[in-house]
Amino acid sequence: MAVPLVPRFLARSRTIAPAGWSRWLIPPAALSIHLAIGQAYAWSVFKPPLEDSLGLSGTASALPFQVAIVMLGLSAAFGGTLVERNGPRWAMFVSAVCFSTGFLISALGAATEQYWLIVLGYGFVGGIGLGIGYISPVSTLIKWFPDRPGMATGIAIMGFGGGALIASPWSAQMLESFGGDPSGIAQTFLVMGLVYAVFMTLGVLLVRVPTQDAAPEQPGAAADRTASGQVSARNAVRTPQFWCLWVVLCLNVTAGIGILEKAAPMITDFFSGTSTPVSAAAAAGFVGALSLANMLGRFVWSSVSDLVGRKNIYRVYLGVGALLYLALATGGDASKPLFIVCAAVILSFYGGGFATVPAYLKDLFGTYQVGAIHGRLLTAWSTAGILGPLIVNAVADSQEASGHSGTDLYTTSFYVMISLLVVGFLANELIRPVHSRFHEPAGGTAIHETGTAPEEAAK
Repeated sequence: MAVPLVPRFLARSRTIAPAGWSRWLIPPAALSIHLAIGQAYAWSVFKPPLEDSLGLSGTASALPFQVAIVMLGLSAAFGGTLVERNGPRWAMFVSAVCFSTGFLISALGAATEQYWLIVLGYGFVGGIGLGIGYISPVSTLIKWFPDRPGMATGIAIMGFGGGALIASPWSAQMLESFGGDPSGIAQTFLVMGLVYAVFMTLGVLLVRVPTQDAAPEQPGAAADRTASGQVSARNAVRTPQFWCLWVVLCLNVTAGIGILEKAAPMITDFFSGTSTPVSAAAAAGFVGALSLANMLGRFVWSSVSDLVGRKNIYRVYLGVGALLYLALATGGDASKPLFIVCAAVILSFYGGGFATVPAYLKDLFGTYQVGAIHGRLLTAWSTAGILGPLIVNAVADSQEASGHSGTDLYTTSFYVMISLLVVGFLANELIRPVHSRFHEPAGGTAIHETGTAPEEAAK
């Protein structure tokens, strides 16, 4: 029996794929969610008009985004089991409702000049939509693509990185058309809420879960990396492998987000004392290049992981990432191409780390409750979202207060990032196959084998 509070249309049992259903329809369904919620990375477009029209400080105008990222991690962690139990259609529907409603509440807040409503709407309610939406397609994609899990999840999570490339110019154009006053901001929020509701509904209608016969077999090397048993979310968090991977993800994200959050002022400061200073327009272009690297890294590196293995690709993210930070710290101001390439590759590793981790979890814990396990692991992202900007900004502020400028503002924080990446590298080396005592009995994996929840299969 399905969970009573879930309407029949949304129940997992109503989303089992019919014979002949193409698994290549699942990535577009996932992208319809991730391209929408990826708008979060374009929040900075709203900062200047909100600051001007509501008299906010830069710190205050960042609050909706910060709350949204915190809620992403919390809702993914606490809602992951519900996502697994109720199925992807239910999860995508909840995500669409929360994310779109967040914009509508924000529109009301802007129209009435009640900033707390924008924080509530975009940050709290919309953040829940972010977290549920982020993990909703993961386990479904892995079940449809057991032969290429890295590629499959990379396609979807690439959408989250690329969502800002759509939302940023679209938001800017609407703000220019409607105006940057409270009324114009409200209209922009309203349009975005309605459009995203329609766009995300496409994924809700399209998504399906496979039957045992529908999912392809796992050939070759992909099968060799599959977990020997299925592990529940409850047992996964009791394993050292989960916490080693938590450290790996947290420190890899910390290193990447430290650059991403302060990219424009960083490149400006690095070359301010040289004969070729960086203009504001060029700095904005640099930010765009980093966003593109972040997006492409999610697909390219996660696909490569299907060939070389998850542990090896994280050796690249963490080991090569540390060397790139060392290059920035010791000679980043000597050459703009060197600075741009090093930063772009670091950001590609940042994106690749997000996209590869679901497949890493599948290799370790199986597919039984991989979405719920992924949700718990995303608390590492919430932690890194605080650590990365805090390290870079605190060091820069301290150095500036001491009279330093240029590269001196960031060198110390780069060495901190190198140390964190080395720790992450060591944590990755400690990961071993999960002991059989954590495995589920054969009857506990009905959700994996039939596309229905255990309690439904029992009926």
